[in-house]
Amino acid sequence: MATFIVRRLIASIFIFLAATYLMYILTALSGDPLEDLRTSTAPNKQQLIEARTALLHLDVPPYLRYFIWIAGVGKCFIGQCDLGVTVQNQPVTVLLAQAAGSTLQLVTIASVIAIILGLVVGITTALRQYSGYDYGVTFLSFLFFSLPIFWVAVLLKQFVAIGFNDFLSDPQIAPWIIPILAVISGLIWMSILPGKGRRKLITFAAAALASAAVIIYMDLSDWFSYPHIGIVGVALTLVGAAFGVTTISTGLKNRRALYASLVVAGIGVAAWYPFIYFTTGLPFWGWIGIGVATVLVALAVGWFMGGDDRRPVARTAAIVGFVAFSVLSLDRFMQVWDDYANSGRIKGRPIATIGSGTPGLEGSLWVHGVDLFTHLLLPTLALILISFATYTRYSRASLLEVMNQDYIRTARAKGLTERTVVVRHAFRNALIPIATIVAFDIGGIIGGAVITERVFGWTGMGALFQNGLDHVDPNPVMAFFLVTGSLAILFNLIADLVYAGLDPRIRVS
Repeated sequence: MATFIVRRLIASIFIFLAATYLMYILTALSGDPLEDLRTSTAPNKQQLIEARTALLHLDVPPYLRYFIWIAGVGKCFIGQCDLGVTVQNQPVTVLLAQAAGSTLQLVTIASVIAIILGLVVGITTALRQYSGYDYGVTFLSFLFFSLPIFWVAVLLKQFVAIGFNDFLSDPQIAPWIIPILAVISGLIWMSILPGKGRRKLITFAAAALASAAVIIYMDLSDWFSYPHIGIVGVALTLVGAAFGVTTISTGLKNRRALYASLVVAGIGVAAWYPFIYFTTGLPFWGWIGIGVATVLVALAVGWFMGGDDRRPVARTAAIVGFVAFSVLSLDRFMQVWDDYANSGRIKGRPIATIGSGTPGLEGSLWVHGVDLFTHLLLPTLALILISFATYTRYSRASLLEVMNQDYIRTARAKGLTERTVVVRHAFRNALIPIATIVAFDIGGIIGGAVITERVFGWTGMGALFQNGLDHVDPNPVMAFFLVTGSLAILFNLIADLVYAGLDPRIRVS
């Protein structure tokens, strides 16, 4: 494996050098970086031209100037990274550190959510091929494929932000809306859950009535102003998670896994009040520490209750532990929503339409977490909708191809359960082409983030890239390209290693 990694890195270096050289030359020759000064009426115009020429090495031909830039990049390996300066004489290294953190935060969250949702929906549609659920998801996927990301971003800004903020000023649901939403929910659940005839009607009725009851409860309890899960909601969620995770991970016939998951769920419910009481002034790393401790405790519970099946039981319990920590954290964030929304900085319009944070906002970890959520919501949704369609279609097609293979028919003929066939045999092999898509999609989603950042005023790498192009300044453009190119190389290498992990026939040596 080490030999393979070294060979790939050497090849990647040559590709990187060729790509960066071409990008640098194209940017440098795209215009005149002194144009604004040549048309200036300033009395010291000539001195300004000479200063910028010396600052950006404009007296050196572009094809030689590139080597000055690449030499600065090489210094990064000794901790003295020098990516040059902008036309405003600002160090690009400092600007890149600020911009990359903001953009990668946005892209990482959007990518993780899109991959998880895309895989889940794509796999379930493959298992429910030619059902109403499959046709509905297919329609939405093609719809998302066809939508320009800037148009999606503008629509989200108008209807999800401005419209929802208007609703939150007086969160009253009109009576005629409740049956409409209930019917839509019933139709969705009827298409998702399997069954025919009478069973579908029962599913529709149950889902519609349950949805109507939830909406009425949210309206009467003023839930939109004071959102919460509560101990009852936490208990129901964690018990459902225990059964759901066990079903997928080991199957309900594995009683040890089910009991361990229920024990972890019970611990999560018992920890609800202490979690709320003792985490008021909790710092960020303290919160992360509690999450790690929760997973470790759940892992220990599964290990001691697992008997002869310790590994799968411990794995199942650990997943339920992570879900428990996530649900408790979500409820804790919800509890500060009212304080956040009605603070002097927010003024009753919590869904942000611009920026990556609220300037001057004071408060605890939970308040700042809600603020981050409100600013990430719209740009993340815009990026998710586009990537979600890709992952859904590819995962569906990949699983359908795998399910028709001979070894799947053999597994079924041996009497294995459908869960075992899908989870242990089909799913793993269906992930192989998805790994390729993920590796290639990283660059694309960052490119989409450039447009999204412009619409939502998100100060990130998009702004750095755009400013470089506007001023014919290769240094910030190349900083953007350096990050995206490095990520593309890294994720393609990871994809090759993932291939070997998913398919034993593939060797990396």
